Amino acid sequence: MAEYRIGELFCGPGGIAKGLDLAVADLKLQGVDVDIRHVWANDYDAATVRTYKANFPEADVIHGDIRELDIEGELSDVDGFAFGFPCNDFSVVGEQRGIDGTFGPLYEYGAKVLDYYSPKWFFAENVGGLRNSNDGLAFEMILDRLQNAGGSEYGGYTLYPHLYKFEEYGVPQRRHRIIIVGIRNDLDVNFRVPSPEPYAHVDNTVRTALSNIPADATHQERTRQTPTVVERLSYIKPGQNAFTADLPAHLQLNVQGAKISQIYRRLQADKPSYTVTGSGGGGTHVYHYEENRALTNRERARIQTFPDDYIFEGTKEQVRKQIGMAVPVDGARVVFRALFSSLAGVSYPSVEPNLLGSVPPRRVDDLSVGADQAAS
Repeated sequence: MAEYRIGELFCGPGGIAKGLDLAVADLKLQGVDVDIRHVWANDYDAATVRTYKANFPEADVIHGDIRELDIEGELSDVDGFAFGFPCNDFSVVGEQRGIDGTFGPLYEYGAKVLDYYSPKWFFAENVGGLRNSNDGLAFEMILDRLQNAGGSEYGGYTLYPHLYKFEEYGVPQRRHRIIIVGIRNDLDVNFRVPSPEPYAHVDNTVRTALSNIPADATHQERTRQTPTVVERLSYIKPGQNAFTADLPAHLQLNVQGAKISQIYRRLQADKPSYTVTGSGGGGTHVYHYEENRALTNRERARIQTFPDDYIFEGTKEQVRKQIGMAVPVDGARVVFRALFSSLAGVSYPSVEPNLLGSVPPRRVDDLSVGADQAAS
């Protein structure tokens, strides 16, 4: 049996980790003998750490700022590594400071894990806006750093960057994310991006995603909404928002500058949801296609494809943030199923990575020379 010890940075509430577990379960049903063990994880948010620990009790979950984490002293050897490095500075919603922002440079801590532990593979995730940040230079710099990471005896990593449109893989949400799969160069493994074609007939509509939630499901508390908000929603049709709906003057929003399309935007029952987010104030809670209300946290978790028995710790707003910041469970599941199939030599429908043209050339030809030597 192939067993992989897994480490995570920026672990969030565990969307990636749960996707890992489900991918392994899928492959076992197909006769692929693979197993994983969640060894360690790190996140800066206390409630998020409690959520991760509640669902993955075997892992050593370290609460703290990544900039203060002793990577060499507090962590241990792993075979696989995942990190959804913060997207705040790369998202199209925000100041888009890119690599020059507070969060932009934090990918480097993932690279340091690769340098010190040289796992066999890694999974890195960020928003689609990453490829255009700093006129494309940030993405090039990150790819170059990751490609040349790892111990000198392994020769770095081969990268497979791809912009995944998760709604094409059965996820009931239009969520587009760059995922970079890296395979250590001493391994005779060629990762193949999973084709969306097998998911073409999956019902990924909001109506189905929000149907049949068990009566005893947790986190079904409704948001307290003022009569004004309820009245405003009554004028907004599915697919419309506060700026595109025909609202009476007393219900219109007095907003200067950009008018974000997510504000009081209603879902459309027979389409995937728009992107669920974890930040923002009034009007950003995701709104039911039929009822004049915001979704509950369990409904948001359904759109993010968390199982109904998934445990979330924290206040209502803390849980909302965790769900919005997570990687969709079934999105991660699809990628990891392909990754473990590649590692096991099992074939599956695939497509070419759509961001390969962004991968910079290796700085050295001799793969026995590592990143430390190449940078000198």
